[in-house]
Amino acid sequence: MEIHDRTDKDLILARAQGAQALLTNKTPLTEATLEALKDLRYIGVLATGYNIVDVAAARKLGITVTNIPTYGTASVAQFVFALLLELCHHVGLHSDLVRAGEWSRTPDWSFWRTPLVELAGKTLGIVGFGRIGRQVARIAHALEMEILICNQSTPDLSNLPHIKNVSLEELLRGSDVVSLHCPLLPDTQGMINAHRLTLMKPGAFLINTSRGALVIEKDLAEALNTGQLAGAALDVLSAEPPTQSDPLLSAKNCIVTPHIAWATQSARLRLLATAVNNLAMYLNGDAKNVVS
Repeated sequence: MEIHDRTDKDLILARAQGAQALLTNKTPLTEATLEALKDLRYIGVLATGYNIVDVAAARKLGITVTNIPTYGTASVAQFVFALLLELCHHVGLHSDLVRAGEWSRTPDWSFWRTPLVELAGKTLGIVGFGRIGRQVARIAHALEMEILICNQSTPDLSNLPHIKNVSLEELLRGSDVVSLHCPLLPDTQGMINAHRLTLMKPGAFLINTSRGALVIEKDLAEALNTGQLAGAALDVLSAEPPTQSDPLLSAKNCIVTPHIAWATQSARLRLLATAVNNLAMYLNGDAKNVVS
């Protein structure tokens, strides 16, 4: 077994040559690369998304590809509300102000520098109602929020009478908070654009912990800077890491975190356990979580 912390594109073939199984995350495996790896029979992607592998080419070459679909559900859903509650209360800012002496200097017994937002009674719009979207809905319901969803397929909501399935446009118009939980596909890329941002309430928040390219970032920055949108919080960007010219880094009331929603210790332990089990099941002739 060989372990490489990081592998540049020009080192992939040299390091993978002769391997029958590869475990990878951000290292791209193109059709040309796969064709050159004559011994390769198994690829374990150490993430849910597997677009770094040319799955069609792998299928043609008889290479099994697996992913890790469920490890981060609870962690990502929790992080959605970490972002949302920061937009509602700006806890970090107020803590910093207290440490800087602002509370000691104020003539009043309390102070705040931003609007403080209560979520009970507000409407959360969830775009995409898979595992994470459903967990977000459970937490929102506990916070007494109303819930709208928009999903590509029609989910069974017979046991969820508090959730209403609507079109994307109706969701954007009716939500105080919009949280994105859909995959990046040709018809979802850039789905949050200048036109759709105009449909949202002026006081609304946008949360994205899914895929950065779902959002046209310059359009979102413009909406924030003009006050068309009250705030946004994103754990994902179309280019990661961003350049300092990324418009969201200087946009008003915009939180950007470094793609960490998935990264709790509990989630990482589940990821590794699933990766090991995926490979073991493949070797036993009963492959699980196969995407190819």
